[in-house]
Amino acid sequence: MCTVILRPRSLPGAALRAALVAVAAARIARGARRSPPIGTEIPKDVEPSSFDPAQVTVVIPARDEAARIGPCVRALVPTGVRVFVVDDGSTDATRAIAEDAGATVRDAGALPPGWAGKAHALQVGLEAAETAVVVAVDADTRPGPRFLPAAVRSLGSRTLVTAGARVDAPDPLGRLVHASMLATLVYRFGPPGVAARSVERTMANGQCMVMDRRAVLEAGGFTAVAGSLTEDVALARHLARAGHAVAFDDATDVIDVEGYGSARDTLDGWGRSLALREVTTAPWMVADLAVLWSAFALPPVRLATGRGDVVDVVALGLRAGVAVVTTGAFRERGWSLALAPLADLPVVAALTRGAMRPDRSWKGRDYERV
Repeated sequence: MCTVILRPRSLPGAALRAALVAVAAARIARGARRSPPIGTEIPKDVEPSSFDPAQVTVVIPARDEAARIGPCVRALVPTGVRVFVVDDGSTDATRAIAEDAGATVRDAGALPPGWAGKAHALQVGLEAAETAVVVAVDADTRPGPRFLPAAVRSLGSRTLVTAGARVDAPDPLGRLVHASMLATLVYRFGPPGVAARSVERTMANGQCMVMDRRAVLEAGGFTAVAGSLTEDVALARHLARAGHAVAFDDATDVIDVEGYGSARDTLDGWGRSLALREVTTAPWMVADLAVLWSAFALPPVRLATGRGDVVDVVALGLRAGVAVVTTGAFRERGWSLALAPLADLPVVAALTRGAMRPDRSWKGRDYERV
């Protein structure tokens, strides 16, 4: 009976799906050669002192972040670095809270034509800094005491290093959706800590960016990606295309980031940029979606409806493995991470919708397509 159920109904169709599952498996398997998470070389019980605070500026782009910016600034000020908060037209108490926490606040000014707000705020901060290294973090991050030494050390001779933070998502359903969304990136690009095989496959995370200030500015800085709402990936690919060394690493040992909240807020908040449509060519977008539908979203549905075969069983096993290895990306664990595959179908549907109709609105602004 089981043999009959698992026998492919269409050999050509099964062969195509098997090829797509193999592509996903090859990307995921590259994690066996990934570099260690940044900060692991600094013992947790030893006071970090391996960087010169006078050589580092932290830039925090912020627009209406009064509810989140205080803890971020307070975590950074005691290290002795200068903390620049670039206020991108906030209408709440962002400025007052940041200044009370010890940051220097600089107005981003009027948004120039053709610019997206965050890219412009980052450019303002990059130009205002006078240090060799600039570390940019989002207001919802929570840097640990080893973060800055680890971040500076990770840069080395490279121009840009971005890193993934550990997600602090207390809401179980929000965490479930976030885990599914994170897994789609692993299926598309592989895990962090592995060198990209081409410019088009270069990945980045703007929540945490470490930059060689002079090299980035000489390459055009964020001016080169001014209108992008996925300015992190756009900048990384721009630099890689120009011959600069860039990397996307794992920083879950040294910095946390707040989750979006509920499942709906998570899907809406991260789903806006998850497709990476602005920085992904049409052929790669089609290929990525084909992998996600065939190897990620549909196998459980096919098996549950009696249409599954051995390819779907293999795909389901691969998905279970990814669910296990990505638990370290979350501060809270539990049943929600184990059940994350239940969100795979709506997550891939949202990603497909985002690829077809990119959302060009953010923080109360509507932008034209780039």
